[in-house]
Amino acid sequence: MRQVRPKKNLGQHFLTDLDIARRIADTVDACPDIPVLEVGPGMGVLTQYLAPKPRELKVVEIDRESVAYLNEHFPRLRDHIIGEDFLRMDLDGLFGGRQFVLTGNYPYDISTQIFFKMIDNRHLIPCCTGMIQREVAQRIASAPGTKAYGILSVLIQAWYDVEYLFTVDENVFNPPPKVKSAVIRMTRNDVRELGCDETLFRRVVKTAFNQRRKMLRVSLRPLFTERPASPAFYQHDMMTRRPEQLSIPEFVLLTNLVAAEVK
Repeated sequence: MRQVRPKKNLGQHFLTDLDIARRIADTVDACPDIPVLEVGPGMGVLTQYLAPKPRELKVVEIDRESVAYLNEHFPRLRDHIIGEDFLRMDLDGLFGGRQFVLTGNYPYDISTQIFFKMIDNRHLIPCCTGMIQREVAQRIASAPGTKAYGILSVLIQAWYDVEYLFTVDENVFNPPPKVKSAVIRMTRNDVRELGCDETLFRRVVKTAFNQRRKMLRVSLRPLFTERPASPAFYQHDMMTRRPEQLSIPEFVLLTNLVAAEVK
């Protein structure tokens, strides 16, 4: 069977550097002894290094041409090649309720959605590794007070410790993307409860960063559509700061202040 043609509508950029593929595959070793799920294997450049590891492996691929290629070239994985959309999958029954490592060379245009699904399934995913657009990786790994610190930084770091592992140049892909890539690893931290309403926490974080250049006393106003917040709410010390200046515990405190104000 001939090689798979990269499809622009699926955001496919096939990695061609085998050394980098091996390095990405080895990032899962930080979470040993549990199964691995690879998202978007394409022609199996990562798969070939994941498959020999002494652990259960499944791959999920939405592209039918890639699924056919994988079935032909990885016959031992045939019962573990899932031809579905990862974003629509129910992950609870994937490995019989067991935890697993999530990895892959993720399509740029859905990487954020993949990580939001990871957060929603954090009870199943203690470790997530893989390659994404460098700019997104920098956002995820950024600390408070930096320009890249934003929605992804807060929502992911609330539940995971993030490591920016290494940068990947454009010329090792077919076709080459217009931006650099990066490999990251996210490992579940010790937080089990945020100490606030999680749905409201997400809403507060997103609302604050929607106007990231403004002080919180301005950027938070869209949260109060039914009635304006009280003057006392806006007198809190945090209200004269910008969202990128707040740590995750401070966003938790802010969420509880908003919750009290709404009630």
